[in-house]
Amino acid sequence: MASGDFRLLRPLVHLLVPLFIHWIAEEMTVSVLVDVTTRALCPGQSSCAKAIYINGLQQTADVIEVSKRSTTFGWITGLFSVSHVLGNILARFLPEGWIFEVSIFLLVCATLYMKIFLIETVKVAPRQSENRSCSFIVLEVLQDRWNSMKDTIFVFSSSTTLKRISFISFYYELGMSGISSILLYYLKSAFGFNKNQFSEILLMVSFGSIFSQILVLPHINSLMGEKGVLCIALIASIAYGVLYGLAWAPWVPYLSASFGVIYVLVKPSTCAIISKAVISSDQGKAQGLIAAVQSVASLLSPVVMSPLTSLFISSDAPFDCKGFSILVASISLIISLGHASLLHSENSNKLPEHEPGQYGDETVEAPLLTQP
Repeated sequence: MASGDFRLLRPLVHLLVPLFIHWIAEEMTVSVLVDVTTRALCPGQSSCAKAIYINGLQQTADVIEVSKRSTTFGWITGLFSVSHVLGNILARFLPEGWIFEVSIFLLVCATLYMKIFLIETVKVAPRQSENRSCSFIVLEVLQDRWNSMKDTIFVFSSSTTLKRISFISFYYELGMSGISSILLYYLKSAFGFNKNQFSEILLMVSFGSIFSQILVLPHINSLMGEKGVLCIALIASIAYGVLYGLAWAPWVPYLSASFGVIYVLVKPSTCAIISKAVISSDQGKAQGLIAAVQSVASLLSPVVMSPLTSLFISSDAPFDCKGFSILVASISLIISLGHASLLHSENSNKLPEHEPGQYGDETVEAPLLTQP
């Protein structure tokens, strides 16, 4: 990506900086949290089945031209990986007693930065002088939400790409969130890993992710398109899950983690496909609904993964395969790959599938950054 292309992110800098700090603070606690919860729930034990049950940017298109969106999403997710690297470095070298305090301090700094520097793009409507009853205001809000929901449904029903991406995102998030929520507990139970090994694995993935998203993605995307990148990333995620599930030696998790360098490309390629599938005023609706689909998958995943993992890392397991739940989650990733293979190849010169129709040129929720 050329330095000129990097300047395209300048309108987003005051949004990305606090997010960057937030991601560092969040990642700092990941590796140490496993040791803390295990000691709290199962003192003196190296593994704890009960601990498993504890785990229970959409407007970029308005300021980035279509041909640069894949690269820009790669830079944004690459920034996410950089924050993970810094968070894991802090977790690796800070004393355990300081980690949560430093994390909270960084979260406060992120909030203050956003309050001071981030400009609000929503223009507050002037208060109306007439007195309106509470029931009228509630009905008006509900009516607005209903109109917005109808418009979102229309956007998705008119785009085969968005419908396909929703299936891809649901099954991918169902599998990956299930693996992520129990992975460190599984590694602690199977191989006795502690926060140092966790940090090493997470650092390895994060460093590789920076390289793949910022340097590699812009080049391979021009060769094979978003669909090709997405399919390769999903294949890597399947290998990632299967190797973890079948891990037979302490070095296998490190090999499996290396596939994270590739599967992280799922996010930027998915965002780029969604962005190209809709018009500018529908970017928020499309990205937001896909995010909602992913949230539902993240909510449902622990319902299956937590009891299944708890059973197989305990002494009551029906057979010896502590990573069986990860293998089950990998099936969801295979289904996601099947849907991805059915996507139509993108054409950068083609207009989005959804054009303004029954709801007019301006939909209910126009993009915030284009407001006067």
